[in-house]
Amino acid sequence: MESDIFCKKRDIISLLETQKIVADQAIVEDRFETLKGVAGVDQAFFDDKVISGIVVLDYETMDALEKIHSIEEVDFPYIPTFLSFREGPAIVSAFRTLKNKPDLLMVDGCGINHPRRAGLATHVGVALDTPTIGVAKRLLCGVVKTPTKVDECNPILLDGKHVGASLLSKSGCNPIYIAPGHRVSLRTTIKIVKHCLRGYKLPEPIRVAHEYVGRVSKRLNSGT
Repeated sequence: MESDIFCKKRDIISLLETQKIVADQAIVEDRFETLKGVAGVDQAFFDDKVISGIVVLDYETMDALEKIHSIEEVDFPYIPTFLSFREGPAIVSAFRTLKNKPDLLMVDGCGINHPRRAGLATHVGVALDTPTIGVAKRLLCGVVKTPTKVDECNPILLDGKHVGASLLSKSGCNPIYIAPGHRVSLRTTIKIVKHCLRGYKLPEPIRVAHEYVGRVSKRLNSGT
């Protein structure tokens, strides 16, 4: 399944066909029972390698339960809207090594708010069959009214459909763009992201993962 879902072919037809498979399998409704552990994943690049860092936090307290990372060779070029083929396999590999499997994974990237409804969060969610949410810093596609008040959340519309939301999470910052990835509804996506905010622009799982992978990258670059 995973070998097919992360197509190794480089031709555009194969990539588009794979994204259609992902989009068709994505479930945009709540398909989980409990929410005790929530994880965040972020990535950094080092030479020709990608570092995938995952942190698992207690959903209520946001205390860290586990932090792991994987380092893998990058074998796919940077192509906008096809980033899941470049970054997804490393995330899946890192996730497999977790001792504390989370009930939900937040991904630094898009979910169904993607031109073909197959952003990184959706692709990873389908590959792992795990509930995922996409948290992006920039609007990839669609139209949205920019929120002006903290906690204001406006719909992202793509082809007339509600595919995500723009949320002003902190005063003085640009909004974040959140969307279901897999096995989570849009309403629950917004609720979970807001719950995970702790005074910063990014929800805690993503923020902590970003800091963690940054430290790993700095250590590798310094050779220590």
